[in-house]
Amino acid sequence: MQHALLSSRRSATQNKILVVKKAAEYMQVSGPIAIINAAKTHPEVIIVAIAARDPVRAHAYAKKHNIPNVHTSYQALLNDPTIDAIYNPLPNGLHYEWTIKALQAGKHVLLEKPSVSNAAEARALFRNPLLLDNGGSLVVLDAVHIRFHPAWQKFLTLIDPTNISEATSCIWMPPIFAQDDIRFQYNLAGGCLMDLGSYAIQTLRQVFGCEPTECISASARLMPQGYDQDIDQAFTASWKFPYGGIGRIHADSFYGGKYLPWLTRYIPPVRSPKVEVKHREVVVPHPDMSGTETATTKTVVFWDVLAPSLWHRIDVDEDHKLRSSATGEVKKRWTDTRYLKQYAEDKVGADDSWTTYRHMLEQFVKKIRGRQIAVCVDGEDSIRQMEMIDGAYTKAAMKIGPSIAPEEMYQEIAYNDPTKWIECLFSYISWGLFPIRRLVRHVGSESFLTKIRLRNSGRGILRLHAGL
Repeated sequence: MQHALLSSRRSATQNKILVVKKAAEYMQVSGPIAIINAAKTHPEVIIVAIAARDPVRAHAYAKKHNIPNVHTSYQALLNDPTIDAIYNPLPNGLHYEWTIKALQAGKHVLLEKPSVSNAAEARALFRNPLLLDNGGSLVVLDAVHIRFHPAWQKFLTLIDPTNISEATSCIWMPPIFAQDDIRFQYNLAGGCLMDLGSYAIQTLRQVFGCEPTECISASARLMPQGYDQDIDQAFTASWKFPYGGIGRIHADSFYGGKYLPWLTRYIPPVRSPKVEVKHREVVVPHPDMSGTETATTKTVVFWDVLAPSLWHRIDVDEDHKLRSSATGEVKKRWTDTRYLKQYAEDKVGADDSWTTYRHMLEQFVKKIRGRQIAVCVDGEDSIRQMEMIDGAYTKAAMKIGPSIAPEEMYQEIAYNDPTKWIECLFSYISWGLFPIRRLVRHVGSESFLTKIRLRNSGRGILRLHAGL
């Protein structure tokens, strides 16, 4: 009966009740990874409270993670005058509503990826007067944690965006979640592209350093019969970028079990998630040999892009040819290969144990305090991300995510193009990918908000309030 209710088209109110019930199991995985562990090592961050509709679960969760206070509702959390910000990795159907309510309450928001369910809602959120007015004093950060790790930033320095021939981002995970999990429900804007695929799209946009001009192809493998047929469990797409490069993604939330699936379906994929970038050939005259030239083709691969703090490797292969400039005859071939790692920032005292979430939290605090930041995801970036996701779903002849927030929360936003009407949708829940021992347990979800307090005196404390 629970499965039937979750996969059917319910009213917005009914959806929210069911979402919170399912979400309560989830955050026991992602909560500690996303914020709790990261906050422990940040001198300006303290997790001080949680909010939940189930007080028993809330108190149990607070006790487990040494969180001192429990609120009885999300709104009670937002009404607390001591809160400066919230962490919001709720299911998609709750992101927009509670982010807007947080802004109305004057709170900053660390908002899990993808920020919302489609581009129209992204425009409604990130171009909202609540953010644009008052000199942009409130911060909403799209929590694309992988972008904040030094290894990813190192990888980007090895790329020449104008000379990319093709780039491929492959994000795979074994089928560790149930087929009726909230990640795979259309009425919550679920789907592989909204979860793993959003990482893949982010990486393409980063390596090309610009937005695509066209979605060339897109196709999805839908959920099995008996489950939500509006949901993709795997997604493949390709885009054409300026300068002629082609970008491709392969995302699969149920990767594995190709052979003897009854035995292998839960075995993690042998291949690590990766981003591979191939450059066009670069030809330069040989400085010492008249009539000859050197042609070099560079390929750069980032292995384990999702959890580089645990392990990663960046492979740089440069294939060289020494050839005649006139005839093209190859006289010599050789390959130079480098293996690189970057666990910490290039500065004295940098901590190489920081996770992607810890690096993200560092920048979030700096952004709130008006300090110089090294990496950020601004609102327009988040809008363009959702536009690319929308385009892929449209190309695949699938519906983009639904709008389920209260109608009164949507408004027409005049920004650049005053003729555009803003539709609304919602965002998707983040989930902790590692360590593997936490993944192999099917624990569902736990809706979660986080409250933050900044003290005005001294260095200040950023107090995070988690809400179940």
